[in-house]
Amino acid sequence: MNKDQVKGQIKNIAGKVQEATGKLVDSKSQEVKGIKLQVKGEVQKGYGDVKEAVKDARHAAHNTTKSHV
Repeated sequence: MNKDQVKGQIKNIAGKVQEATGKLVDSKSQEVKGIKLQVKGEVQKGYGDVKEAVKDARHAAHNTTKSHV
């Protein structure tokens, strides 16, 4: 797990809390801010997921190359 995955997940959770709080106090602006934060979190986590997949693929390719030499 990398920092983008962690930070993205934290933003997503914080956004869910903010959205729920907005609903609780009947504040559409807080709900929308929470939803925006969730989207930002999902994007950042997705970016982290891609980085992790690339790293794993490089590692696998490197190990494959070593074992065939």
